[in-house]
Amino acid sequence: MTTIREATSADWPRVWALFQLAAARGDVFAYDDATTEETARKLWFDAPAVCFICEVGGAFAGTYYVRPNQPGRGAHVANAGYLVEPAFRGRGLAVALCEHSLETARARGFTAMQFNFVVSTNAAAVRAWERCGFATVGRVPRAFRHAELGLVDALVMYRDL
Repeated sequence: MTTIREATSADWPRVWALFQLAAARGDVFAYDDATTEETARKLWFDAPAVCFICEVGGAFAGTYYVRPNQPGRGAHVANAGYLVEPAFRGRGLAVALCEHSLETARARGFTAMQFNFVVSTNAAAVRAWERCGFATVGRVPRAFRHAELGLVDALVMYRDL
């Protein structure tokens, strides 16, 4: 059984460990292994972000956050980030987390969602976000330093809510 629930402070250590794992891989995540816990927590866990946890059969399987993409006059557009534990990949959890985040964003009054930095070589994520109704509205050439491929493009993806 898959459950998605709002995170509590007791969940932070698992989120932080998964954040560190994704950052160290260097293939899909803009943050790197030099990112401090304080920086990660401000992004993922602290207000104005709201963090959710995905559990499968009671086991921690992933997480997402929703926050304003920009302050002030851009605060009506949400931004979100997602991480799935390696053992749980390939089960459709990214789509489930994204769909849940879209509902969360709507409930919080956002009118759209924008992903600022989707690594173009992350085909699974691009497919998942397209399945959730996102369109690529921009491409930033050579914006991401991929650990194995070198400089690759980053995509800006968007959808109305």
